[in-house]
Amino acid sequence: MTITSNLKNAVIYLRTWIKLIIILLAGLAIIGFIVFVVYKPMYSVSLNGKFIGYTEDKIKLQKKINNYLTSGDSKTVAFVEVDNYPEFDLCLLKKGLVANDDEIFKTVVGSGVPYYKYYSILDKGEEKYYVSSFEEAENIVQTLKDKKSQNQNDITYVPKYETTLKEFTDKDTVVSKLYIEMPLVKNTNVSTKKVISNSSSSLGISLIRPVSGAISSRFGSRSRGLHTGLDIATSKGTPIKAASAGTVVRARYTGSYGYMVVIAHTENVQTFYAHCSKIYVTEGQNVAQGDIIAAVGSTGNSTGPHLHLEIRVNGEARDPQYYLYNNTN
Repeated sequence: MTITSNLKNAVIYLRTWIKLIIILLAGLAIIGFIVFVVYKPMYSVSLNGKFIGYTEDKIKLQKKINNYLTSGDSKTVAFVEVDNYPEFDLCLLKKGLVANDDEIFKTVVGSGVPYYKYYSILDKGEEKYYVSSFEEAENIVQTLKDKKSQNQNDITYVPKYETTLKEFTDKDTVVSKLYIEMPLVKNTNVSTKKVISNSSSSLGISLIRPVSGAISSRFGSRSRGLHTGLDIATSKGTPIKAASAGTVVRARYTGSYGYMVVIAHTENVQTFYAHCSKIYVTEGQNVAQGDIIAAVGSTGNSTGPHLHLEIRVNGEARDPQYYLYNNTN
């Protein structure tokens, strides 16, 4: 009798708990349904402890903000420096509430310091004008070369990253301001504007070959125009020697010539060493014949590693092959 009674009580007790659990689950389901219908999960966004809005897609908004902070707008803003990043907290809000991602984005990027990217046009290393894009800068340099401006090898450009944006000048104005007409060459054997000469007169100095290698392009006229030097092909990094003693008057990146060294040997004679991968001398430095001044490369307008060597007398290009390979100076 006792065992039967206890078993019966246990069954009743279990049924009671099952009913309670069912009622509880039903209640939770009803509450969940109401919450689902009335509320939705969103993220509360704050910056520096201050609430700035709500977003439904935290990952998408974070990605948009991070991309702008690290890469800018692909126009003039290069990147943005911020002290703090936004914080996101998950919460349930009524479905009628609208997210304000655009306002949050503007607030976050607006709290930082923007760095602008543009290009400075230089004449002999001095900043002269500013343009907004690489294409404009390259176009200016190339146009001055096409117009055979006297200072074409002095005009370069460098990217700038600043917190203040400079005033830009349009390409035509820059070219007009920088262009210098090539002086007339007093030589009855050539055109008055020609900068190339077949003269084989003595230079008054002795020269050695700057590098050893195969001649890949000779001095003179060719299908692409006048070639004012001698191209000597050899491997990248090959040391380039000074052909003769003198003073370095240029040692920097120079447009289509790439990294270039120019040495003045006398008042009238200069040698040019172009397309270098590295430069080991500085402007104003005196060098002896045979000193290592640079390394062979393929910078500027070049299709492969080689040394473009020029010899100029009073600004007029002479054939280096005559002076270096004929054993006559």
